[in-house]
Amino acid sequence: FGELLFLISDILGRALKNLDGLLQMPYGCGEQNMALLAPNIQHLHYLKGTQQLTTAIMEKATNFLTSGYQRQLTAFVVRSFAKAQSFIYIDPRTIQESKTWLEHKQQENGCFEKSGKLLNNRMKLTLTLSAYVTAALDMNISQHDPLMNKSLACLKESISDMSNTYTTALLASVFTLAGDVETRAHLLQHLDTVAVREGGFLCWSQTAAETSASLSVEISSYVLLAKLSASPTAEDLGYASGIIRWLTGQQSYYGGFSSTQALEALCSTLVFSPEGWSTGTVQADICQLTFDVNQGNKLLYQEEALQDVSGKYRLEVKGTACASISVHYNIPTPTDVTTLSVKVQLEVNTTSESARPKFTLKIQSL
Repeated sequence: FGELLFLISDILGRALKNLDGLLQMPYGCGEQNMALLAPNIQHLHYLKGTQQLTTAIMEKATNFLTSGYQRQLTAFVVRSFAKAQSFIYIDPRTIQESKTWLEHKQQENGCFEKSGKLLNNRMKLTLTLSAYVTAALDMNISQHDPLMNKSLACLKESISDMSNTYTTALLASVFTLAGDVETRAHLLQHLDTVAVREGGFLCWSQTAAETSASLSVEISSYVLLAKLSASPTAEDLGYASGIIRWLTGQQSYYGGFSSTQALEALCSTLVFSPEGWSTGTVQADICQLTFDVNQGNKLLYQEEALQDVSGKYRLEVKGTACASISVHYNIPTPTDVTTLSVKVQLEVNTTSESARPKFTLKIQSL
């Protein structure tokens, strides 16, 4: 039985350790292309915002962005390309043409009609699709633009129905970006009443019966974005910490997430505390391990193997930096791996008129 203890200064430390694998060349259809393009942008914004962006990472990521720039998925593209402008040249005509196309899809009431095939079933609802498009537009056009005003009016007329948690979380993020403090507060208050709280963790699911992990990640990420995108108070940051704890637990082994929204939400969180230090100490009966994390080594992914895993361990962390700690272990393969024994015996019944053989099947489970 072996055990490893990891201490990471940044919550995204595991993702940064495996950055080569997480930075990907966008390809495939429009939706697949943008799903691969968006994380590159989020990683760059995070590294730039925390003064950790190196020339090598910048060069690799911008090469991928330039390639992905050739493909489009209108609303997502407007949102992603607006952010990518900080790193590569984006032809303004591309975004303007996308905006014009969206204008033609806007209905009289300000909502947007579905066009083409949507792989995300959540977006097939008119209100949800309109909220997503509005969030995308808010990244690149003035809130006083007629297109934005009409779309916000459409959304505001529908907020009385908050039965769909996914849509409500998305709306909270939209009205936060739009600066509508009153509507934002109303939506967040409702979301707080349906939050799932357990042991310091905070998350949301669509319904009690529908507990899709990827959907919960996306909903919780939208709530986190809503909490942190409007000059968050100390109370907001404290509330957000519960969501952050839960989201970091949903990372894959390589640091990725099932939704690009999680990466965006966590990146927006970590730029609030780019500085700081922390010391983590692991104590056991026969050993003591100490990890120091500071500005000089915060990108270093520290790990230590615990040779004797028996006994109790105590972990103590002091400091002002945000850290993520995880324990990984493996269990040796059993010597006898046989769990099922099957024996087939063929018999011929010579006394029967039928010449068909008789099969006797014996199954033994250990």
